[in-house]
Amino acid sequence: MQPALTILRLAAVSLALLVASRSDADARVTEVRIAKHAHTLTLVAGDKVLDTYRVAIGPGGAGPKRMQGDKVTPVGRYHVSGRIKGLFHQFLVVSYPNAEDVRRYGDEKRRGLIPPGTGIGNGIGIHGVGGPAPGHKDSDWTLGCVALDDDEIDAVARRVPDGTPIVISD
Repeated sequence: MQPALTILRLAAVSLALLVASRSDADARVTEVRIAKHAHTLTLVAGDKVLDTYRVAIGPGGAGPKRMQGDKVTPVGRYHVSGRIKGLFHQFLVVSYPNAEDVRRYGDEKRRGLIPPGTGIGNGIGIHGVGGPAPGHKDSDWTLGCVALDDDEIDAVARRVPDGTPIVISD
């Protein structure tokens, strides 16, 4: 009787773990968090972390993106505003610039801190690499975007609908 009870308990625990992992895989992502200093992108549902990925970012350093060409990954609150299949394998468009970015850019431009003819920038996204790129996360190489492996961007894109909030922090 004891071995049968042990097997039954193990089966119940296994089933519970299977259901829990399946529900995480099916959970609706409510926020994407990107930590520049940690080089991570985290998918969150409510207060629960679903997955975390290592990423490459722009080499422009800490702080907010100031202008086109600074190679800084922006900092702030954004959302997924669209997607482009085939660009860097798959590209989730980040809604940069937001109102705070526009305000900051205008202030800096009025103070003469932005070179003449230089815009605020655009085209920021979360994307893959478009083919084999071993070691691409070992350095920061994007123009301000967030880069994952192609299989990772596929997984993220499946789980993150348009409109999902993105929070990027230093």
